[in-house]
Amino acid sequence: MTTETQIGPWYRQPWFWFLVMFPAASIVYCAIAITISLNMDNSLVTDDWSKQGRGINMSIARDEKAADLGMEAQIDFNQRDVTIHLNTVDGPANFPYLVLNLFHPTLSNQDRTVQFNQLAPGIFAGKLHEDIEGRWYYDLRGPANEWRLKGETRLPSESGITVKAAEYAQG
Repeated sequence: MTTETQIGPWYRQPWFWFLVMFPAASIVYCAIAITISLNMDNSLVTDDWSKQGRGINMSIARDEKAADLGMEAQIDFNQRDVTIHLNTVDGPANFPYLVLNLFHPTLSNQDRTVQFNQLAPGIFAGKLHEDIEGRWYYDLRGPANEWRLKGETRLPSESGITVKAAEYAQG
């Protein structure tokens, strides 16, 4: 005696869906990945890498100039008010203003530039437009951009930042 079993339509077969599931998931994943990559700006990639490479020598020269001047800065953050005490081997620094660049490690749209006015010889004051926190790279420059002090810190910093030019003169 033979018994015939009824076979359902193709869309009710479990093995069909098991075999279709993986290619379908990869198509959906690729569509999402392509959409995200086309809509996001990759700020870490530069178009003119050769120009940046040539600029390294100029940056090293500015670091060495700061080391030659024996520059030392104490940067204090009090909410949005920032104070810089800048000294050289000849005493307090006497510049009309200073520029502090704060660079976010990954998001270039969060980079900040703060200009400091001189209150007294060696003492400069500036103001942040908004609160910042997290890891930051900083770059302190003079008005002629002939020297710089640079480093890395976490903000807000309760004790402030002390940076000496000799620590970073090697690049």
